[in-house]
Amino acid sequence: MSFDPDAPADGAGLFGLPCTPESSRIHVQAVPWQATTSYRRGTRAGPAALAEASLQVDLLDLEYGDFWKAGIWLHPADPRIVAWDEAAEADALAVIASGGNAPEAAGRVNRLSAAVNEAVYDSAAQMLREGRLPALIGGDHSSPFGLIRAVAERHPGVGILHIDAHADLRVAYEGFEHSHASIMDNVLRHIPAVSSLVQVGIRDFGSAELARIRSDERITTFFDLEMGRRLAGGESWLRICEQIVHALPAEVYVSFDVDGLQPSLCPGTGTPVPGGLDWNQVLALLATLAGERRIVGFDLNEIGPDEWDGNVAARLFYKLCGAMLESQDTDQK
Repeated sequence: MSFDPDAPADGAGLFGLPCTPESSRIHVQAVPWQATTSYRRGTRAGPAALAEASLQVDLLDLEYGDFWKAGIWLHPADPRIVAWDEAAEADALAVIASGGNAPEAAGRVNRLSAAVNEAVYDSAAQMLREGRLPALIGGDHSSPFGLIRAVAERHPGVGILHIDAHADLRVAYEGFEHSHASIMDNVLRHIPAVSSLVQVGIRDFGSAELARIRSDERITTFFDLEMGRRLAGGESWLRICEQIVHALPAEVYVSFDVDGLQPSLCPGTGTPVPGGLDWNQVLALLATLAGERRIVGFDLNEIGPDEWDGNVAARLFYKLCGAMLESQDTDQK
């Protein structure tokens, strides 16, 4: 099949690519799950917003070249997850409205969350058995737990690069055992094969989370405030990127919440916070990571439903794909 990467995308696949599952090195799960979103709803539509906007992304990339030729395959959303999300909505809203004081409703959401985690895990494990590079589009930030579990089983000792406005170390926030605000607590608590967590852009957290960061040797946090002061004092961003990457082991999973970006880039995300990384800072960090470590999987989540958020997320997702592919062949890893 002839394919012109400069022609208008015809909607045949993610980024308009004429891929098949067999020909694609990267396999992507769409997880339209937003049950635990505690502020602004809408992240269930994030995967669809990204997929639609992806048709406007030019495929040639100055940093990573024609990496699209490796193939990027988006699996259809699991209809069970779609149904579980719909089933969880009323109970989730009741829990949030009560300030976390609705244990029976939370229990029902927790059971559905566990089902989502298992479905995501099963799909990811199959991708890894087939030798694919796995990625995920959420959904709220609880969505990738099953993928992280599968990647850690295949790559024991993996570290996580966590880009986010929030520390996500709360314990069962609002009674949701798998809250979007608890994803990294759950990873460290339940996935022992994860060796380290390196957080970047963190600027919204509670006192218990700060105490956890300071007491848990597995966690290294680059707070947004501290990075901003270093930059204001004349330190280079590339120097900070090197320190971030050097805190990670040889194999890295990237968990990227779009609220880690400046809010102007993804204003429709579920919990926006002033501050954050600008576009070129993110690209420099990913390039540094790809040059020095091997990226073995990633997620991009908390994408808002509107067109601009989808546009930015699609371009960020494409860059993440390029960085992951580039990282597979770097000699120094």
